[in-house]
Amino acid sequence: MQVAVDISLYPLSSDFIPPIADVIERLNGYPDIAVVTNPMSTQLRGEFGVVMDALKAEIGTTFDNVPKAVFAIRILNNPIAG
Repeated sequence: MQVAVDISLYPLSSDFIPPIADVIERLNGYPDIAVVTNPMSTQLRGEFGVVMDALKAEIGTTFDNVPKAVFAIRILNNPIAG
């Protein structure tokens, strides 16, 4: 099943840009996931299992490297192609 995910990272520190840029760069490394970034969030599109595995890995990496952070995530099944 195809999904679309809207994800935003809020590092709870004054130096918030590097962790955001890092997670976006890592997500762009997944060849089977389409990644579109805008000023407010990043959208991912792909097969459910592939996207969820990537999110699990990259959220874990971020939590290991950023002392305090919040991810806001919305997941849509069966997204409109586009």
